[in-house]
Amino acid sequence: MNPRTATAPTSTNTDVETLQNHVGGRWVTPETRDFSDVYNPATGRVIARAPLSTRADLDLAVQAAKRAFPGWRDTPVVLRARALLRFAQLLEAHAEELARTVTTEHGKTLDESRGSVRRGIECVEVACGAPSLMMGYGLENIATNIDSAVVRQPIGVVAAIAPFNFPAMVPLWFLPFAVATGNTIVVKPSEQVPLSQRLIFRLLEQCDLPPGVVNLVNGAREVVEGICDHPDIRAVSFVGSTPVARAVYQRGTHSGKRVQALGGAKNFVVVMPDADLDRAIGIITESFYGCAGERCLAGSVLVPVGEAHRESRDRLVESARSLKVGDGLEPGVQMGPVISGRHRDRVKQYIDQGVHEGARLVLDGRGVSVPGRETGFFVGPTVFDEVSARMKIGHEEIFGPVASIHAVKDLDEAIALMESHPNANATSIFTSSGKPAREFARRATASMVGVNIGVAAPMAYFPFGGARDSFFGDLKVHGRDAFDFYTDKKVTITRWF
Repeated sequence: MNPRTATAPTSTNTDVETLQNHVGGRWVTPETRDFSDVYNPATGRVIARAPLSTRADLDLAVQAAKRAFPGWRDTPVVLRARALLRFAQLLEAHAEELARTVTTEHGKTLDESRGSVRRGIECVEVACGAPSLMMGYGLENIATNIDSAVVRQPIGVVAAIAPFNFPAMVPLWFLPFAVATGNTIVVKPSEQVPLSQRLIFRLLEQCDLPPGVVNLVNGAREVVEGICDHPDIRAVSFVGSTPVARAVYQRGTHSGKRVQALGGAKNFVVVMPDADLDRAIGIITESFYGCAGERCLAGSVLVPVGEAHRESRDRLVESARSLKVGDGLEPGVQMGPVISGRHRDRVKQYIDQGVHEGARLVLDGRGVSVPGRETGFFVGPTVFDEVSARMKIGHEEIFGPVASIHAVKDLDEAIALMESHPNANATSIFTSSGKPAREFARRATASMVGVNIGVAAPMAYFPFGGARDSFFGDLKVHGRDAFDFYTDKKVTITRWF
């Protein structure tokens, strides 16, 4: 169902650990006989086996969550918040261990993993404000001797379907908000990166949550489809590619669920002639090549305006060429591998396609080799110039360390380029002038806009999510939107005789 969560060949290696699900407060072995290998992308070695759970395995978790819901719903919100405060403390205490786990199973550098863990902890901290953020409102005498009040109430069992690119952070966009508002949850991590969530659930076991409030089900397509169809799941949160986000949204809403589905991206980074490139070029480079380009807010297309073209291109190439590629656990490494051998080959095919379509390849990352890590899934930083929107590399989401340069004559042409693309997740402009910055922020099609910011990622107390084909739903991720998504507003109208 999702090319990012496609089943890998099953290993015959019995020396690696086989993971379990977490259902009803305990670790359980699922019924499935199908498993997917979990790799360390820097070495290409299998480090675990993830069970590809069945719908029956999912139903066990949903029923556990359903049983836990009435008691958790009636638990005072301050007590729910205290459990999350304990969770935040445990995450802090184990932040380094969690970051190393993220790097081991995903490949991003240790500093990048630390940053993503920090973002996840911030979501927990914001969710701890539930006693205030769940407050309703009211008005007396809406008519003679009649009062009216609004309260927020949890909706029931909810589910989160997470991608591979942020193993710890993305599930924490959902779980703490769902739990703080009184819901119970089933989390399905990507089968490519299940180890971070296993560690997180071990920490959750120490937070005095009643059995069934939080549940973990490993799996792939069958579990995703089961979540969309299950009659006892009231809401679904998803992050992944646009085709699958659309499918999850359509299938989930058809089953009567609330759905927030975050899809793919093609993020444009505009550079005006007055941009301070001495300060900006490092930020732009990190935007394109941080996490090996495997993030929904990564820069995809550099759009230099007018005379900014030559210098911004040359400096990006110079900066990208200087990046040290290697095992993210090693000191000094600035860019790690991509997630899998299959994805490495896919990214290289895009580079081949760009050459075939006539784009000018000014930095080629296909031949990168890391001594001592020859079996790792590496692609080096790559830069194409003279890219058009008609080319695949200029239009499709590559999700790898490939920068495309599409020069334009003015800001209007840059905005028209963005408007012509169906995705609208994030975008940035680099300039020293207020007028183009304001005009860009006002007219940009994307919902997350950066001004002299390479990765326009909102903090946990603001909404996160794109527009057009980058987001399907009505309420975004975290911030106040999360409290709206996970609660129903009940209105009571009262008259006493």
